[in-house]
Amino acid sequence: MSPGRYRKITGMALVALGVIVVTGSAVRLTESGLGCSDWPTCEQDQLIADFSLHPMIEFVNRVFTGVVSIAVMAAVLGALVRKPRRTDLTVLSLGLVAGVIGQIILGAFVVKSHLNPWLVLNHFLLSMVLVANATVLHARAGYDPVPAARTGRFYRWPILILTMSAIVAGTFVTGAGPHTGSYDGDAIERLPFDVPDIARVHGGIVIVLVLTVIATMWHLNRSDAPQGEQWRARLMLLALVLQGGIGYVQYFTGVPVLLVGFHIVGATMTWVAVLWFFLDLSPEPDELGDIRREDAPPSSILVS
Repeated sequence: MSPGRYRKITGMALVALGVIVVTGSAVRLTESGLGCSDWPTCEQDQLIADFSLHPMIEFVNRVFTGVVSIAVMAAVLGALVRKPRRTDLTVLSLGLVAGVIGQIILGAFVVKSHLNPWLVLNHFLLSMVLVANATVLHARAGYDPVPAARTGRFYRWPILILTMSAIVAGTFVTGAGPHTGSYDGDAIERLPFDVPDIARVHGGIVIVLVLTVIATMWHLNRSDAPQGEQWRARLMLLALVLQGGIGYVQYFTGVPVLLVGFHIVGATMTWVAVLWFFLDLSPEPDELGDIRREDAPPSSILVS
């Protein structure tokens, strides 16, 4: 398998893992949690859900796990037959397998615990870990070899750490909020946090993150950083501003379901944008020209 074809496979795995975050959020936001009250069957001695709204929504989410599993297995098989074969890609693809198995097991505990909010938030966080794994795999799949990291890029880590902190704090807000995920919401426990207080913590982290990204963009502009890096910083800032705007609107409008759904999608896309900036693996056109002029071997060129 050529590197270019393998990169397409890793891209499909990344998309599938992003989509299942959306379908999982749809289960909670439509109050379809426990629509299938058993595991791995929908109900005791019943594999397929009844043709009614809540059971079918949860059942479709479970079925889509099969699609994700196929995409992940394709990523593993592709890593094994890719030419040239690389250990890092094989390890990263196997990480996806481990993550999907972990999600299946954790999902079973979520159902058996009647949507315990601590387990639900960890279910989402593990999805973010899987998305990160798939993003790194996809980014690295198009290089032979992977370019060495640029030195002096001290600003990467604060942005990454603040983003992770914002995601974790956001799950606490959700776990304490009104959307329990079950049609029997009154029977579902919530996290022991005051929603306005934990929302302020979450919002404060996001504000610091946005200011850090703006300062980073100023530094990149003054240091005449590659245009690709500056473009990824602008993309990251745009995602953060849109995500923050949705967050504030949903908070002050009573947390409507549709906006919460957009916020979850935005969190996933923002996470990918931050990771893409953090990795910074896309060479600039002038750098690509320099590589060619120096008669570097074709394997060192990015596979588009």
